[in-house]
Amino acid sequence: MANDKGSGWFVAGFIIGGLVGFAAGLLMAPQSGEETQAQLREKGIELKGRAEELAEELREKGQVILEEKKVQIEEAIAEGKEAMAEKKEEMMAKLEEERGKGKAEAEAEV
Repeated sequence: MANDKGSGWFVAGFIIGGLVGFAAGLLMAPQSGEETQAQLREKGIELKGRAEELAEELREKGQVILEEKKVQIEEAIAEGKEAMAEKKEEMMAKLEEERGKGKAEAEAEV
């Protein structure tokens, strides 16, 4: 999981670095304003598409993680219920044992 966060930051840094480099290249390139605007429009459309793809990938990964966690929680709840039932049986057995001892002592006194 920690590795996923690191790779996410790497991808974000890579994209930001690419944008900064692209912008610097456009500003220093010897072309007309119209050509620069057309290029910016094209790149903006490309970047929007890529951002949508990345957002969809992240949504899908989030859904997978959410489903995994739901399963883990359900398993933990089932284990907890099972442990509780075992403990209840243990305590009931001890209670019956103590009641039996109490009856035996009472009968012995009589």
